[in-house]
Amino acid sequence: QVQLVESGGGLVQPGESLRLSCVASGSISSNNAMGWYRQAPGKERELVAGIGSGGNTKYAESVKGRFTISRDKSTNTVYLQMTSLKPDDTAVYYCTTGRDAGTGWAFRYWGQGTQVTVSS
Repeated sequence: QVQLVESGGGLVQPGESLRLSCVASGSISSNNAMGWYRQAPGKERELVAGIGSGGNTKYAESVKGRFTISRDKSTNTVYLQMTSLKPDDTAVYYCTTGRDAGTGWAFRYWGQGTQVTVSS
């Protein structure tokens, strides 16, 4: 089993920045991908950003150029640096991890989520 604990959410004004963190513990594979999804009220959960075992990244079109995902394998931590936040970024953000198969990521474990609210 793997446990994920997110932190760093909160209320910010449009244009401001936030950094989310997620620490993984438990039976963590050395060949894993990590990522962030988000879910806004009335919408489906969507991939925001992911990072593979080798450091390759993927972003949703809506956050490219504004969000940056990074990871520290030594501490099993993944970060999401969010800049130029918009009201449309308001959602619960979930951390996830799973196997990196090379041809794709199989996210299996999920955190409890952290609320990000962007409002003036």
